[in-house]
Amino acid sequence: MQIQKNVSLKSYNTFGIDVNASHFVSVETEEQLKNALALHQYENKFILGGGSNMLLKVDLDLLVIHVNLKGIKVVKENTDFVYLKVCAGENWHNLVLYCVDHNYGGVENLSLIPGNTGTAPIQNIGAYGVELKDVFESCEVIDRKTLKIETLNYADCNFGYRDSIFKNQAKDKYVITSVTFKLTKTNHKLNTAYGAINDTLTEREIFYPTIKDVSDAVIHIRQQKLPDPKEIGNSGSFFKNPVVNQEKFNVLRKEYEDIPYYPVSSNSIKVPAGWLIEKAGFKGKRFGDAGVHEKQALVLVNYGNAKGQDIWDLAMKIQTEVKRIFNIELQPEVNIIS
Repeated sequence: MQIQKNVSLKSYNTFGIDVNASHFVSVETEEQLKNALALHQYENKFILGGGSNMLLKVDLDLLVIHVNLKGIKVVKENTDFVYLKVCAGENWHNLVLYCVDHNYGGVENLSLIPGNTGTAPIQNIGAYGVELKDVFESCEVIDRKTLKIETLNYADCNFGYRDSIFKNQAKDKYVITSVTFKLTKTNHKLNTAYGAINDTLTEREIFYPTIKDVSDAVIHIRQQKLPDPKEIGNSGSFFKNPVVNQEKFNVLRKEYEDIPYYPVSSNSIKVPAGWLIEKAGFKGKRFGDAGVHEKQALVLVNYGNAKGQDIWDLAMKIQTEVKRIFNIELQPEVNIIS
């Protein structure tokens, strides 16, 4: 374990923001992680995973600990289910492909989401009608102060829409070292109704899809409308889809008959943030090297040399305009590091 000084984090965040860490270490075992957390000469520490769900606005004058623990193993299985323990540093999409190859069902709708497995529960990542919580069994964490390993179950994590205990009561308390998933081996419950999945399957004349068919469809859809972070810096969906009550939605629908929506409960309606941003006139707009993607307005992009503040300034412009037009406040889905 070697502490490096003045390390650029450009290749460690999917936005490609070029900020420096005054001190940096990559850990590959739980023991190394504990040792890094125990370095008392560095009062402040920042835990870095896949760098996919954050916007770095400033240089980090602290110790950045890059969690790079690897490993996937079956811890328990029966005829119907398999319990898969996955280390925090495993790439999420590679894990999905692993599951599809082994006919483990439940995560196929979450294909091509950037980032690592260890940060997935923090955000309760989700796409096309499926969320991480739907397959979550438990996770192992290290308490940053006591350095003790604990196991948190589903109830402990208090999952919500793009939310969990790790963003609230337990913010900065734990480092997730592994996640255990409960996946199906037989009788897979496929979710094909959300978004364009069903349309894509129909176009391909697939009427009895497998989990691989669903994964392939999701990959196709995402590649059609979302930029590859390796080609253009981005963090996927920048804003959460807002949820409004029925009364407010009725008002919106009177003025915008074509507004897309997804019922959440008897009195809650989810409205796509991308649609709101597009209607506000931001889709495809560019402000220097910061911009809104031309195919998906929900994605903010770095065209090359944008600073984190440039991206954030654009986000605030979008928030202000959407609030003015629709009286809806957009909330960032990404973590803002400032």
